[in-house]
Amino acid sequence: MQPRPSTWFDKLEESLIALFLGLMTIITFANVVARYVFNDNILWALEATVYLFAWMVLLGASYCVKITAHLGVDTVVNLFAPKLRRTLTLLAVVACLAFSVLILIGGWNYWWKFAGTASFMEVNDIPMPGFLQFLADWRNEGELYEKLPRFIPYFILPLSMALLVLRFLQAGWRVYKGEQDLIIVSHEAEDDVKAAAKTLEETSASRTGV
Repeated sequence: MQPRPSTWFDKLEESLIALFLGLMTIITFANVVARYVFNDNILWALEATVYLFAWMVLLGASYCVKITAHLGVDTVVNLFAPKLRRTLTLLAVVACLAFSVLILIGGWNYWWKFAGTASFMEVNDIPMPGFLQFLADWRNEGELYEKLPRFIPYFILPLSMALLVLRFLQAGWRVYKGEQDLIIVSHEAEDDVKAAAKTLEETSASRTGV
């Protein structure tokens, strides 16, 4: 069966992670230049990089589920027959989904507080971009924001957890259809790496005559 063509949504996490990493690099580099060349400082640079790093970590959770990169122990499940192993993996998916849904609810409730009754609260240093000031009419009774309102960076909490739930659902469906065996990195990957390293070492030794 031909694989389904990738869409922008399939590459959402890695695209955002790449964007955030690029922004972190640019902001940090600009702050270093400002400090050591112009003896100045970009006041909001540190806070911005902290938020960007947090966004990358939270999105990385769902990204690792999507590409089956989360670490785990598969010693026990590999002792069972494939059919039983699939059943155990599906039970693990259900447990992960339950956990993810709970975190999603908690993340939404936490974010909604800042988007609702506490929408006036701002971050410490990051200035509010002018093109986002329309949010002042919507959430701050028309009073312009001086700094970025907290509900903007905090939105990553429900967003990342929603993506995590979605990726676990997709992983569970692949396991159910037999397209995927586990939802963690198999120890066989380590064996493959060791075998490749050994082969490379033997090849290098044969070429050098050692």
